[in-house]
Amino acid sequence: MTHFIATRVAIVFIAACALSTWARAQNDTKKSTPTAASVACPSAAQLQPVQLYGAWRVQFSQPPAGLPADATMRLERHAEFSESLAGAVSRELGAAAGSRAVAGHAARAQLAGDLEDGFLTLDESSNGISITGTWNGEMVEGSCGKKFKGTWKDTSSSAPPDAADVPFTLERNPGW
Repeated sequence: MTHFIATRVAIVFIAACALSTWARAQNDTKKSTPTAASVACPSAAQLQPVQLYGAWRVQFSQPPAGLPADATMRLERHAEFSESLAGAVSRELGAAAGSRAVAGHAARAQLAGDLEDGFLTLDESSNGISITGTWNGEMVEGSCGKKFKGTWKDTSSSAPPDAADVPFTLERNPGW
């Protein structure tokens, strides 16, 4: 009978220890798991390329003739350089004020670039060989990485030597 009581006490003791450990683990998890309310907006220095993956809307404030004021952009992980970005920009060429499409640019161009301390740099290629445009933007403070402002430059072979920088705003599409 003593053996039976001793076994029972041991089982209760083991269960109590396990329950105590489990309860402590739950509390530790609750402390380390952020809630939606406690997650802060990332600063420019905290922003990572993975946070830019998805669909974006581009607005140019003074596009050159033949390039529309609006475009769409999709960013994703670069296939060869995991800390870099790749993607594409799509435009309706010639839609701007009924003008003809700009030579040296395609309706869909490839993108590749980097994000560092909130600064976004992308090279654009309409033919997959040469750089036909450059993007340099900075995260808008307080936007949580969902808005960038900067300039685009036409570097295609058809661009005039004094091609002006074109201001742009890049905003994440809702749902991403």
